[in-house]
Amino acid sequence: MRARELTGRTVLWIFLLAFAFITLVPVVITILGSFKTNMELTTGATFLPGSWQFSNYAEAWQQANFSTYTVNSLIVSLSTVAGTLLVSSMAAYVVDRMDFAGKKIYVSLQAFTMFVAVGAVVLRPQFDLMVKLHLHSSLWGVILILISAHASIFFILLSFMKGIPRELDEAARIDGSSLSRTFWTIILPLLGPGLGVGALFTFRGAWNEYLLPLVFTMTKPELQTLTVGLANLKYGISAASQTHYMMAGACLSILPILVAYVFANKSFMQMTAGSLKG
Repeated sequence: MRARELTGRTVLWIFLLAFAFITLVPVVITILGSFKTNMELTTGATFLPGSWQFSNYAEAWQQANFSTYTVNSLIVSLSTVAGTLLVSSMAAYVVDRMDFAGKKIYVSLQAFTMFVAVGAVVLRPQFDLMVKLHLHSSLWGVILILISAHASIFFILLSFMKGIPRELDEAARIDGSSLSRTFWTIILPLLGPGLGVGALFTFRGAWNEYLLPLVFTMTKPELQTLTVGLANLKYGISAASQTHYMMAGACLSILPILVAYVFANKSFMQMTAGSLKG
């Protein structure tokens, strides 16, 4: 019995170490590559940089206009997070607490949208819709489309909502509280961990979004986001000599994701612990 348990743990550790190796090695190679010269990257002769090129980060910041693109990415990401959490939390509250005609159809449609690729498949109709709304050359068109893809956050918040006792709603109703006031003053604060998890996933998705900002800002390059500017380093006119700058830019673009994870880490760990207990 102990031999079987030892074998099982050994296999589990081998699997976890292999998974960690596959996940971390590309990150390590990118970080080390950001400090190399382009010649070292092209030849691939050394694993560690011969001399650490810290100036790659300054050059990447200036050549890719990272300051402007970072502001644009922050506008898109933070606006998408705020809009997604607002829409998803209100929808989850109504679906969980109220009965209305078409409730099952609405939930089914939400689930259905999770299996529809919000990308190349629906890009043309999305663009045509934004043209009619005069938002096709604006970041607000991108933000609205990203907020509309909120189904996964809706179901996350719905699961958290089911953990909040309905007796709180009944007590608030007896005290004369309206539905909206109950939601804003009682339910929403208790939904904090779920909102933290939803914010983390939404921010990551919006920050890494590439196709929508690329299409909607073609006529206005000054509105491009960081992912689009980062790709310009690789595919620009002098792309052949800028691979090291692209890796430095990639490392810079990861930093906001790490900051968002630090702030939402507590909520994410609570959700993970809760799922393990369940």
